[in-house]
Amino acid sequence: MSAPAESARRAPVRPSSLPPHEPDLRHHGDAEVRGAEGGLTDLAVNVRAGTPPAWLKARIAASLDGLAAYPDGRAARRAVAARHGLPVERVLLTSGAAEAFVLIARAVAARRPVVVHPQFTEPEAALRDAGHTVERVLLSEDDGFRLAGATVPDDADLVVVGNPTNPTSVLHPAEALARLARPGRTLVVDEAFMDAVPGERASLAGRTDLPGLVVLRSLTKTWGLAGLRVGYVLADPDTVAALERAQPLWPVSSPALAAAEACCESAALDEAAAAAVDIAGDRDHLLARLGEFPGVRAVGPAEGPFVLIRLRRAAAVRAGLRERGFAVRRGDTFPGLGPDWLRLAVRDRATTDRFVTALAEVLATDLTAGHPD
Repeated sequence: MSAPAESARRAPVRPSSLPPHEPDLRHHGDAEVRGAEGGLTDLAVNVRAGTPPAWLKARIAASLDGLAAYPDGRAARRAVAARHGLPVERVLLTSGAAEAFVLIARAVAARRPVVVHPQFTEPEAALRDAGHTVERVLLSEDDGFRLAGATVPDDADLVVVGNPTNPTSVLHPAEALARLARPGRTLVVDEAFMDAVPGERASLAGRTDLPGLVVLRSLTKTWGLAGLRVGYVLADPDTVAALERAQPLWPVSSPALAAAEACCESAALDEAAAAAVDIAGDRDHLLARLGEFPGVRAVGPAEGPFVLIRLRRAAAVRAGLRERGFAVRRGDTFPGLGPDWLRLAVRDRATTDRFVTALAEVLATDLTAGHPD
């Protein structure tokens, strides 16, 4: 092992800038591997390994010949609309789903915004940055982090929920989400990981009958385009127009637009569907291997390309895994979780087997050190 790689493995993660009792909403999985210089196997970031594929890189590269012109999003917008069976007026292309959260926070005049946690923290961070007072609805571990036991205030006029939810990997039934929609409320459903679910069951992306529905999608996870920044919003035309007015001019680059158009073609959709099936099989293997450890509890049934686990001394386990070459995502920065949680990205079975060997070593070391819990 090289000295830089060893140093990167031992490098501390950026500390929270918030009070100790408040989760760091700005912490993301990339912080676990930043600066690692290839020295870590990444189980912290939920981007599909081995992406973007060669054909997609070629399409993006071909778009570079047009960089002298300002971006024209019409073709990509039509492609996204056709992909979901919607009119183009219901589609807004964004610089990643993260931009959509900012646009919603700025353009939706919510009096009582509610975020359902645990989930991706950027929606709440964006709302707070825009001056909103945010209420949290915390799903319970006892209910499997499912909506069934949640009470969303009747007068909440902006509700944000993920599906499948990051970090719990819970897939909420479409009917449960639909019950949250009502006149006078904006219901934001973050479907950034939905294309990793076989058949995209429970998706609301093509629905036009639910009042106030806003669905967010990302091309980051399945296609490995985190650095390109491309996603989109699906909503009623008035909401799309309001969000578009809050955008800067030309918010999505020409290469990103080319990627969006390419990823909506039938061959790409078939590839994504096959990848979702492969991910499900790899996830089952990961869950089976985790089941070998009596002190490790996985939230299930998991439906996303990641798994949330609970175990004692998770911070020490995370550090021990890093020393052995594996980066995993801490869970204590998600509201509703705590120091006993870690999130693991689903990888191929060989990588999982190597990870499990490292986890066994860490847990055995912890026992030897006198920490049986």
